[in-house]
This record gives sequence, C-alpha cells and structure tokens, in this order.
Amino acid sequence: MIKSYTDHAANERTFLAWLRTGVAVIAFGFLMERFDLFIVTMADAVEVTPAHREQLDALAHSFSAGAGRGFILVGIAFILVATFRFVRTGYLLDDAAIHAPGMVADLSLSVILAILLLIVTIPLILPLF
Repeated sequence: MIKSYTDHAANERTFLAWLRTGVAVIAFGFLMERFDLFIVTMADAVEVTPAHREQLDALAHSFSAGAGRGFILVGIAFILVATFRFVRTGYLLDDAAIHAPGMVADLSLSVILAILLLIVTIPLILPLF
C-alpha cells in the first residue's frame, strides 16, 4: 500500500481540478478569440447603419483578439503551475519534515485572472454610462 495514500489522492484531485480550470480558461480564450465571427454574423442578420458596422468591426477584432490571447496564456499558465505544484507536493508528502504551504502561485494566477475578467467586462459596462 502507498504511504499517505489519502494525501496523494487529494493531491491528484487538486491537480485535476487545476487542469479542468486551465482547460476551461483556454476554451473561454478561444471563444473570445472567435467572438468577432459572432458579432459579424449578428450584424449581417439585422439592419445596422454603416457607422455602427464600422464600430462593431473595430471593437470585435481588436478587443476579442487581445482578450482571447490573454485568457489562452493564463490557461496555459494554470496548467504549467498545476503540474509543478502536483510534482512538488508529491515529493513534499513523502518527506517527513513539515513544510509551509506555498500560496504565491495560486494568489498571483487568481489576481491575473481577475484582472483579465475586469478588462473583459469594462467594454460591456461603459456603454451603460
């Protein structure tokens, strides 16, 4: 039997949760990257003045490309950090010494993701004011 099996199983579950989060963030990045196709299709479906059409095209291409790439990069960072944490925690579980928890990577990725979400919501909120 594996020594500290429950701890190793919890480590693996945490790793899989991080991976799911990373894949979800990457998928949202791809959605943002291709959001311009949705905007152009919707603009073709309804009557839009040429001035509004130009505004939609400018917003769709610049905004969605930058935000999408940002989310994809953060998702990749989630996966890389998750892999590093999984391997490191596995070694620390087998070590007999007591170790302090490392929260720097968790906190920094959470802050980066929150900033990206704020950046994405700003263009949606500004037309309301």
